[in-house]
Amino acid sequence: MEPQLLHRVGDGVATVVIHHPAKRNAMTAAMWRALPALLDGLAADPAVRALVLTGEGGTFCAGADISTLRGSPDEAQGLAVLAEEALAAFPKPTLAAIRGYCVGGGSQLAAACDLRFAEEGSLFGVTPAKLGIVYPASSTRRLVSLVGPGAAKYLLFSGELIDAERALRTGLVDEVLPEGELDKRVGEFTRVLAARSLLTQAAAKEFANGHTDRDAHWAEQARSSGDTAEGVTAFLERRQPRFTWTP
Repeated sequence: MEPQLLHRVGDGVATVVIHHPAKRNAMTAAMWRALPALLDGLAADPAVRALVLTGEGGTFCAGADISTLRGSPDEAQGLAVLAEEALAAFPKPTLAAIRGYCVGGGSQLAAACDLRFAEEGSLFGVTPAKLGIVYPASSTRRLVSLVGPGAAKYLLFSGELIDAERALRTGLVDEVLPEGELDKRVGEFTRVLAARSLLTQAAAKEFANGHTDRDAHWAEQARSSGDTAEGVTAFLERRQPRFTWTP
């Protein structure tokens, strides 16, 4: 099978799979180009309430396919940044489910997700210093916001790999799961996400990402959506709420 991004939707959750197992799911230029359009389609799908990004088999993503950097490294990096920003801007909760290597461009994609769950034994690295590449400013800021300036400098200056436990301590990942339990935990957690108010999640995501100038917009959305009334009524009736707001 050609390198590509696969996807499926079920139970309110879209799963996007990086599929290039011959090169540890390295991203080709075509895959970087395809991701923003794929995300746009999933964002517009009312059946999608959360998104999981993962890799085929035992690797999340070993970075960019280095062969694509020979011709025009600036173009390749630009495509990666556009894909990363599209993922960061996805209006619904996103979660990276990580096994094995999460390196280079793979770490960019993981960092652009809202949450990151990793299996024990996973390895993380931000490796532009090994190639003489200037890491993009937007990607650097995102990394610093996750792990702090000290840990970000360690990763960027050295290009060294760190294990899942250290990634958890630094804040690069949110949960580390024993081998064989990642899929179960991701499935359980995304079902929780899909059952919650997308209105709350969308507003919280926007505020957490630093866009704090739309308080009035979200207050109006809350008043007109019916989600608040439904949530309170469901709580008093001791039943699960049926939230209906969509972007």
